[in-house]
Amino acid sequence: MSLAAEQATSTAVLKVAIIVGTTRPGRKADAVAQWVKGIAEARTDAAFEVVDIADYALPHMDEPVPPRGAQGYSQPHTRAWAEKIGSFDAYVFVTPEYNGSFPGVLKDAVDFLFTEWSGKAAGFVGYGFGGGARSVAHLRQVLTSVEITGVPSAVELNFNGDFEEMTRFTPRDSQEKSVVVMLDELVAKGAELKG
Repeated sequence: MSLAAEQATSTAVLKVAIIVGTTRPGRKADAVAQWVKGIAEARTDAAFEVVDIADYALPHMDEPVPPRGAQGYSQPHTRAWAEKIGSFDAYVFVTPEYNGSFPGVLKDAVDFLFTEWSGKAAGFVGYGFGGGARSVAHLRQVLTSVEITGVPSAVELNFNGDFEEMTRFTPRDSQEKSVVVMLDELVAKGAELKG
């Protein structure tokens, strides 16, 4: 294959970030994100990368201008976060459920940006006692404000069935199918929005 053909192929493949949505010590989201990535890597229609918000050390919102109308960002951590998030075509958010919603650190990570999120697709993997369903529902609502389109299917991982003694991640075999369904929807919607 020629270099031009390889470049055309690589630009046609959807780039998807799997976002680790918590920075809490002892979190399970990093193990869940790696599991999703392992399943996703069987696909040839998208490239997947785990993005850990802990690596960006984002403080509580410290940009003086709201991101929707900003002509740039004033803080180096915001610029680094914007560059990373803007490089993707779609996202999978991995979020625990804390007190009936998603973590505040994930809310801040979303709120730092606008343009980089806008017009893209998102899939969801929630975990907790109720499968993280409430955290995913709240996250969906917030993401509409930054113009992200959530896909209908979500993966719900339950502490009682997918974690040994509520600590070690041991997903049921049936959960892989849930991931595949969510990724099918995400890649299709992501490609539609990118096109």
